[in-house]
Amino acid sequence: MIEWERTGSTLRVTDSASAELAVRGVDQVSACSTSFPRPIDDTLAVSTSELSLPHAVVYAFSLTSDTRYELDPNGGTLTLPPDEYVIDIDAEIKTYVRLNGRATLTQTDGFESITLSLPEQTRVILGFRSRNELPVGTITVPDHPDAIAEAITHLGTAHRTDTPDRTYPTLRGHPPLLEAGDTLEIPAHLQTECPDTGIELVVPPAYEALYSTAPLAYYLQASVQTDSRLEHARLRLADFDTETRLAPLPTLEDDVAQLLRKTFFLDCLVRNVGPYGTTLSELKLVDALGLESEQLYEATPQERLAAYLEIPHEAIEHRLPEWHLATYVTPAYDRLETLPFLLDRMSLIYQPRTTELEGQELVERSLDDFYRGVVPPTDRDHNNEVPSRRQPSSDSNEQSSRTGPTRNQRSQTESATRASAGDVASVEVVKPELHHGRTHGWLADGVPIDVFKSDPVAYRNRLAALADDSNSSAPMSIHVVLNDPEMAGEHEAVAEIYRRRAEDRSIDVTVDESLRTADLARVFERNHDFVHYIGHCETDGLRCPDGNLAVSSLERCRAQTFFLNACGSFYEGQTLIEKGSVAGAVTFTKVLNDHALKVGSSFATFLAHGFSIERAMSLARSRIMMGKDYAVVGDGTHSLTDGEHQQPTTLTLEPVPDDDSDTAVPNQFLVTFDCYSTQTTGTYYVPHTDENELATLCGNESNFLLERDEVATLLEECDAAVIYNGDVYWSRELSTQF
Repeated sequence: MIEWERTGSTLRVTDSASAELAVRGVDQVSACSTSFPRPIDDTLAVSTSELSLPHAVVYAFSLTSDTRYELDPNGGTLTLPPDEYVIDIDAEIKTYVRLNGRATLTQTDGFESITLSLPEQTRVILGFRSRNELPVGTITVPDHPDAIAEAITHLGTAHRTDTPDRTYPTLRGHPPLLEAGDTLEIPAHLQTECPDTGIELVVPPAYEALYSTAPLAYYLQASVQTDSRLEHARLRLADFDTETRLAPLPTLEDDVAQLLRKTFFLDCLVRNVGPYGTTLSELKLVDALGLESEQLYEATPQERLAAYLEIPHEAIEHRLPEWHLATYVTPAYDRLETLPFLLDRMSLIYQPRTTELEGQELVERSLDDFYRGVVPPTDRDHNNEVPSRRQPSSDSNEQSSRTGPTRNQRSQTESATRASAGDVASVEVVKPELHHGRTHGWLADGVPIDVFKSDPVAYRNRLAALADDSNSSAPMSIHVVLNDPEMAGEHEAVAEIYRRRAEDRSIDVTVDESLRTADLARVFERNHDFVHYIGHCETDGLRCPDGNLAVSSLERCRAQTFFLNACGSFYEGQTLIEKGSVAGAVTFTKVLNDHALKVGSSFATFLAHGFSIERAMSLARSRIMMGKDYAVVGDGTHSLTDGEHQQPTTLTLEPVPDDDSDTAVPNQFLVTFDCYSTQTTGTYYVPHTDENELATLCGNESNFLLERDEVATLLEECDAAVIYNGDVYWSRELSTQF
């Protein structure tokens, strides 16, 4: 759902996921029913001579020929000769401008916006498409493999196209919902719209096989059938009278992942001859693999898949983007309702398997994820010194030990924890068997490390929150609660972070201290997008001046997301999910005050800039030695807000010494761009460096050798998390050190 309002010459556009877009320089705005040559949610007619739009990747397509233009992402001007155009602006809300005539596109200094200039006052049509999708329709499914197979067959109706363009997330809709029932009931419109691709996936009548193959069936829009005579699943192409035999479980999971990753990647290459193509750095593979992109783009899904199956996996396995998400699901009927939500995120699905953590393994694995850095010569001796965060001799609580803390360290640790008069809960965690995926979700028994612990109700809550947001134009609401004055450092830091972010976005920030139980209950029961609680958590609830608040006593939790930055808050966080929240950050056990401050302030920064809750926590907890004491409950893929450039970015800076001298000051840095999101699989990013003109698929890293002044410019112009010198920074804050 798209909503808009005009204030002066500025048009503000929002969608149901709180994404925002500002278009400046408009006059005489009116609704418009003119047909549009792109899939859109709403159109507006405006009169203008110059529009200012958010910085984004921009293409212009002629509507009278096959000519396509691209605005140089590194600056410059694009001049369009007289013609009829659709200009594609890949902003937070997908935006199109349809115009007839001459036009000029330019990037502003600092890459803050795009300017579209016209020779005179002209009527143009603006088209908007939300990146957020709500499911259309619900399928009722009885507890039987054949019924589940038929339901999965109809989930692919959500795609807006069967061409390779379905790799774009905006052309894949949310699958229909699934609910338990006594008989199979598929709405008539879903039966009518269900495509007949000629691709069949035949599996044994077992829930394990159906769940594992569901992601592949959904993407390929395959017809799923069961056959009790089979031990191996088979992928059949009816027109070619061929079939591919897949391995039995558990290897079937890996076969499905391999096929899906391969097919999706090749579609990303082939789609570039279509109307939404761009110049990808990966396109050199097209010739190497002998792909006839034009023919494959126009081919049927069956013909295209047949061609892909002939390409050996070994020929591309090292070029495949790392898959963004894997979810470990108990293959049972009571998990059926989660399938549409997992497929909407294009998650791989695996069976859950765990083992116990042995000895000091938890400590060792935490240390493995902990960012360490020795101050390089360039910063030890440079006037603009970047402080080192990892100096073992200066902080005994931060000393790295593979054998665990010393007696002195334990004593200091106890005194530095968020001390509590009551009992603090602790959680017995286990080690999961993890497969392909940058992010891992857990929909099964047990509490593993390195995953977000989800629950079916979290996905229902997310859907309800999106539906509520679609009917509201209120600004985002963030509520910070400090219930212990000794923790004022974190309170002040995160409040300032949220307030600074509110300068750029529609955010209401409320800060409270020392709330009593009734007042804290009201905070959780009122509509908030995010609640950041700083204080104590005990086995009987969150500590308040007049006692403890057991969140189980809440009528309902209407805080979409939360961070309970307190010792042992896992179970209270789980209860908030059961009461209505979508996702939240929690702790497994006691945590140190200084650790909580580091994690809390970093988490606030990343979350406020569009990182998912799981990714924000993953980066934030890597700043401390016992980072695995922090975790996420609920749907960890959920974001507080979409980032301005859709895909949150992480940069890694590695100084390159000029010579072998220990005191040499490096003037060059190897900069690695890492851009991905669990919500936008199939998109691409364009690293903004002077020499780069290519886009890169999200999930693939890109590397550049930059001079120090180039790094400074990059950090000033981009919004990104930066891993540098053993710590994680925000780009604009780090830029002053260069």
